[in-house]
Amino acid sequence: MATSEPVRRSAAALLRLTCRPEVVGMEHVPARGPFVMASNHLSFVDSVILQALAPRPVHFFAKEEYFTGTGLRGRVRRRFFESVGSVPVRRGEQAASVAALESLVGLLESGQGVGIYPEGTRSRDGRLYRGRTGAAWLALATGAPVVPVGLVGTQHLQPPDTNGFRPHRFSVRVGAPLDFGHPGRRHTLPQRRDATAAIMDAIGALSGQERVDAYNAAPGARG
Repeated sequence: MATSEPVRRSAAALLRLTCRPEVVGMEHVPARGPFVMASNHLSFVDSVILQALAPRPVHFFAKEEYFTGTGLRGRVRRRFFESVGSVPVRRGEQAASVAALESLVGLLESGQGVGIYPEGTRSRDGRLYRGRTGAAWLALATGAPVVPVGLVGTQHLQPPDTNGFRPHRFSVRVGAPLDFGHPGRRHTLPQRRDATAAIMDAIGALSGQERVDAYNAAPGARG
């Protein structure tokens, strides 16, 4: 999947100019070979931030609607998400499901980087929720290392239930890669759960968030 470096560089320059972000630890992103970037999730723009500021392209899921919009706005949005290498995923198809994750396996096997939010959806209260096992599944199935990321303050860039971008300082803290070996697709559920726990511990140490021992849910799925 091709990406456009000019688009990534332009987005990075805009973020640095308007938000003056603190970026720490990007040297932990492997210079070559596959990797899974696993981050907490506070804002709609988190993927844009990580795709722009990472030293290598990172392929995140993006809703299929972002690739099918019409009019000038739709074309601009589609062009951006295509340029940064986003992967279309249908609404309602959980990013943690094997069906969706399969679309990332080929990218990893070709030596590229992919990104995933173990929480599954944005945290609307700023706390770090229990991780789903998708990132661990990818790492164990392909042997790719996991690069943990803690985002701080990105919720201010586009608060929940608002539109538009609001410049605000934020931090991106990247930790050392986690290597879980390469047991392949036949790895055990305990292996996957242990890897998920290690990933969430690393993210939590970087973000400093209060932890919640429960899965997060999209607003429409809450009781």
